[in-house]
Amino acid sequence: MAEDDDDRGVDEWGRHETPDERADRRWGDLLQELRVAQTGVQILFGFLLTVVFQQRFTQLSDTDRHIYVVTVFLGAATTGALVGPVAMHRILTGRRLKSQTVTVASRLTVLGLLLLLCTMTSSMLLVLRLAMRDSGAVWLVAVIVAWFVLCWFVLPLWTRYRSASGDR
Repeated sequence: MAEDDDDRGVDEWGRHETPDERADRRWGDLLQELRVAQTGVQILFGFLLTVVFQQRFTQLSDTDRHIYVVTVFLGAATTGALVGPVAMHRILTGRRLKSQTVTVASRLTVLGLLLLLCTMTSSMLLVLRLAMRDSGAVWLVAVIVAWFVLCWFVLPLWTRYRSASGDR
């Protein structure tokens, strides 16, 4: 290790980085994750906003209209949660709060993923109710929700648990 690297600590993963370097790395990682999530949310939300202007919208049942309103609300909330870290970073840049920014932005991102799960669920429910016209839509949505929960939460948490318990 070089003499000017004396202030670098070795974290539990064997990295040699200062707290500021760690915050910078974590922020870069988070930005990459947000780019993926934001793109999908923006496309979905944009599509949802156009639905109300379609001729067939007037033929929706009250239940389907309520599902649509909830879906648009969830899409807006998801967008807010996933764009929030960018606004936060912009407002706090230069204030030496990178570590705190990363922590809060990470939590907003997880909240955004939960809201995205809800948005996808209600979107699927609306579309499948219109396409299938029977109760099978609920079962298909339940399968998709289970799939998202498995991919987005269960597998990462299971991997984290196995790693923490030393069971590799």
